[in-house]
Amino acid sequence: MAYLSDFRPLFRLLDDYETHRSRPASPSRVTPSQFTPAFDVRELNDAYYLDGELPGVDQSNIEIEFIDPQTLVIKGHTERSYQDNKNKNKNKPRWHQPTVQDDEDDSTETPAAAAATSLTTSDKAQAQSDSFHYWASERSVGEFQRTFTFPTRVDQDGVRASLKNGILSVVVPKQSAPKTKKIRIQ
Repeated sequence: MAYLSDFRPLFRLLDDYETHRSRPASPSRVTPSQFTPAFDVRELNDAYYLDGELPGVDQSNIEIEFIDPQTLVIKGHTERSYQDNKNKNKNKPRWHQPTVQDDEDDSTETPAAAAATSLTTSDKAQAQSDSFHYWASERSVGEFQRTFTFPTRVDQDGVRASLKNGILSVVVPKQSAPKTKKIRIQ
């Protein structure tokens, strides 16, 4: 199994080639962001096992296909999504901004009017908090693609894939060696 690490530079070279090949020809043409998910590739006697990190990627956004008898391509896309906290907080009590009033202030504003003003101010603060800026943006989003070329023949019909807890697991069975068949001359 130590020889499997010999394939790591080959896989990286293929990924780099694919990344550079898919870049736009001119700066005016904009493409969505791209990322390369991390995969572990193991070889056992009967199959190749690929385990890739795809957190937050929906199963319907992943495509797995063979582009030739020994080359498997895994591609797809993901987008940023956030939970809607506005709907969660509808039944929770509203917090009001504290107000400061001077004792010597002879304003004619009633406490009810002051509360209404305070509520309006809090609504404005809520509206302003809905617009945001990123402090950090570290999640991988956009298009992704990985290409794996296997050194032996594989059984394309026996490939199995599953997605659980953000890990895509693909099992690619090796094709059994062709049996020699002797032909008897009559």
